[in-house]
Amino acid sequence: MRHALQQAARGCGFVEPNPAVGAVIVDDENRMIADGFHQKFGKAHAEINAIAAAGERTRGARLFVTLEPCSHQGKTSPCADAVIAAGLHDVVIGCQDPALHVAGKGIAKLQAAGIAVTVGICKADAQDLIAPFRKLMLEGLPWVHAKWAMTLDGRIATRTGHSKWISGEDSRAEVHRLRGRMDAIITGAGTVRADDPLLTARPTGPRTALRVVVDRSGESISPNGQLMRTIDEAGVLICVEEAFADADHVNELRALGAEILPTNGDESVLRQLLMELGRRQLTNVLVEAGGSLQGSFFDERLIDEVHAFVAPKIVGGCDAVSPVNGLGLAEVPAMPSLRNVSIRQFGDDVLIEGRIHAPDLSTD
Repeated sequence: MRHALQQAARGCGFVEPNPAVGAVIVDDENRMIADGFHQKFGKAHAEINAIAAAGERTRGARLFVTLEPCSHQGKTSPCADAVIAAGLHDVVIGCQDPALHVAGKGIAKLQAAGIAVTVGICKADAQDLIAPFRKLMLEGLPWVHAKWAMTLDGRIATRTGHSKWISGEDSRAEVHRLRGRMDAIITGAGTVRADDPLLTARPTGPRTALRVVVDRSGESISPNGQLMRTIDEAGVLICVEEAFADADHVNELRALGAEILPTNGDESVLRQLLMELGRRQLTNVLVEAGGSLQGSFFDERLIDEVHAFVAPKIVGGCDAVSPVNGLGLAEVPAMPSLRNVSIRQFGDDVLIEGRIHAPDLSTD
């Protein structure tokens, strides 16, 4: 199952909004016959690829698969049917599929065909692997990544607002790789005014992110800015508030190809935005913004994963800018805010990554 999980991870960024899945077929002495993973959205699933690689050796063999085989006809035929037809003797599953149209139906189909099924091997790791897919299926919301680069003393800009460049070239290359597997990149009006960003992956990755600007009036977006000049390369969505939007300016941007998402005071602007992105089946979104917008996401507990680059630089100053503002917490957390923490080095910089502790969304 560990090998199947490693195989599955190879599909991240290529298979969304589907989940990443890996499969391994072994003989009765647990010697590997073949493996496979879901390589691209709309293409063959992991089980199909493993079965194809194994050929006739599937008869009487055992299948390890990170996620319950699907039981419905979608862009591909049901994997449960292929497993049955392949003559596999038993199936070991990492976790149940959280999607309501599957959710145990694949397991039931295998069992009805006389195949022995074991569920829950490396369950926590299997669920972590598909966490963005699980959230989309169970909450209708995308998985939200927060990214920033800061100095050793926790600043993203000096007291004058100067911020280029805090991180080094190796770190910036990693940011572009991160952008390349996102469905959307979200920033705020202040960042657009200060930096006139492109918000694209360079070089391009497996995904082209929708560029989203949260600006109550829409006035931070210039028709001549980089976002609008490159709208043919990647879409632009501007999240405005109906009560504050400049109608003439917004209509001009719409005529140039930008999408406009009007929000109202009935619910959090950020939650309304994420609900719209979830409705579009966007799975991973990245918040690249100043401290105010990042702080709002954290205050509303909308962040799922953090990517913090720390450069060995010190700027000091009471008025230097923090990466996360907002209201903040009243007390220092007793436990770490992140789990599954990893630390990697890029040049002189350190990248700290981890997932926010959150309620269990298990359905099995």
